[in-house]
Amino acid sequence: MEKSSKALKAGTWSILGLLILLTYVPFVLMIVISFRNNGQIFTHFWSLPDPWIWRNYADVYKEISRNIFNSVTVSTIATAGVIFLSSLSGYVFGRLRFPGKEAIYYLILSLMMVPGILTIIPLFIQVTGYHLENTWYALILPWVAGGQVFGIILCRTFIGSLPGELFECARMDGASEFTSYFRIALPLILPVLITLAVINIVGNYNDFIWPLLVINSDEKQMVTVVLNSIGQKSGVNVTQYGLRMAGYIMSSLPLLILFSFGMKYYISGVTSGAVKG
Repeated sequence: MEKSSKALKAGTWSILGLLILLTYVPFVLMIVISFRNNGQIFTHFWSLPDPWIWRNYADVYKEISRNIFNSVTVSTIATAGVIFLSSLSGYVFGRLRFPGKEAIYYLILSLMMVPGILTIIPLFIQVTGYHLENTWYALILPWVAGGQVFGIILCRTFIGSLPGELFECARMDGASEFTSYFRIALPLILPVLITLAVINIVGNYNDFIWPLLVINSDEKQMVTVVLNSIGQKSGVNVTQYGLRMAGYIMSSLPLLILFSFGMKYYISGVTSGAVKG
């Protein structure tokens, strides 16, 4: 019985190890292809680069460095707006009492049932009506508004679960509501806010459709849209896949850095959410 149990456990771990290995195969191939040219890719696909073409990264950096900066900047600004407004709204819904609070909250909650793709045309008409096309406002404002629903629900849930005695003591000491929000609520829900920030930055950074619709200038464009044309020369219907893979890797570096610094708080926020659920 003990031997069969050990064999079952060994078989399970072997299958899991194989699945993990298969998961990393596309990433390894992307890295290897990024150091090759089309000749090497089409003739010896499974071999290592010979020679290693490091120039791919230098060429790609010249093409997309500005667009990476655009994506990081716009995503960060939009995420800061989402965190501030959703945490403030979450405090209002979680700690204050006013007529119609639950009705308004459930109206906000119902917005989660509306697919985002259905709002693209009305949102585009609104943005063009305000003459915001080809500006970063056309990206920041919709991203801030779009992140509010989930952010308010998340912040309201956690702020509402905090001990009410903390806020009562603050009021007795003469603290205003904004002081209670800033000095008590925000520090206590910091892991949740970092989780919300990671989710929004990743979502905004990877957005392709909306920047493609509202941004026309290459200098203001996001990196996800520019990557679609990396490795293509005008008048030549050939894609340099090595350059494109190098672009994919280089554009993913900001997200890797984000996860390396925020993973501890991200896991803490997700875990605490699971425990509360």
